[in-house]
Amino acid sequence: MKKHFKAITLPIISVIICLTSCKAQKAQTPKIIADGAELTLVADDYEFTEGPAVDSNGDVYFTDQPNDRILKWTAADNSVADYMKPAGRSNGLYFDQEGNLLSAADEKNQLWRIDSGKNVTVLIDDFKGKKLNGPNDLWVDGKGGIYFTDPYYQRSWWTHNEPPQDARRVYYLASGSDTPQIVADDNFDQPNGIIGSPDSKTLYVSDNGTKKTYVYSVEENGSLSNKKLFADMGSDGMTLDNLGNVYLTGDGVTVFDKNGKKIQHIPVPEKWTANITFAGPEQKTLFITAMDSVYTLEMAVHGVR
Repeated sequence: MKKHFKAITLPIISVIICLTSCKAQKAQTPKIIADGAELTLVADDYEFTEGPAVDSNGDVYFTDQPNDRILKWTAADNSVADYMKPAGRSNGLYFDQEGNLLSAADEKNQLWRIDSGKNVTVLIDDFKGKKLNGPNDLWVDGKGGIYFTDPYYQRSWWTHNEPPQDARRVYYLASGSDTPQIVADDNFDQPNGIIGSPDSKTLYVSDNGTKKTYVYSVEENGSLSNKKLFADMGSDGMTLDNLGNVYLTGDGVTVFDKNGKKIQHIPVPEKWTANITFAGPEQKTLFITAMDSVYTLEMAVHGVR
């Protein structure tokens, strides 16, 4: 009886221990997707969607770069309409504190500011007398400065077939300046997705070519320091939520906590997921651009700026 008792109780104890630790582990990972939420297709009549940027109303502007247009998704009625065409082959977008739409316009490798009347100001036309490689994605800090990535993806509308710059970098354009400064020149293969923390003290940059994402400390003058590997995964675009989780794209959406631990994967039924942002009046709708489509998913967390 004694041996029989041990034989049946040891596995039970192990199961109890396992269940306890599993519950504890689950409790440590906050829920990020709203109960019962399902990925919802908004529209799928584009060629390649990119660059979602949310305005102060929670509406999203995104690009269909091959068709040279910016579109607007209105949160109130879930509708999409053309906003601007042509649009300088805009790729990544972001709103500044004054409500201007900033664009990585790589038809002529420029950085644009588009005001509410759709008037365009070219913020950057070159760097040290040469065109940029092709600004891709951007983020605005608390001072109004702009960080942007400058990889090199050959475009069919360019007449050149070599990168104008001798490196693929991350730049920073301070508020009021017309000259960007190099803040990361780390032998990037293809620097791409970029996002910063609400306090402007941390910056995440993806090298999509080497499939790595790095995290930097941001200094008072806008320079970057203390580079660390954040995730063994690249990203075309990225965003943050109020818990500090980082959302990376590619094969659907993969979510990492602030320490770089993977906590969630959100499948998207497309070959490539390009970019994401939080949308809606409370920024609790995840807006996803993927191939020829855009999707939404209701969240238990919300976006931050």
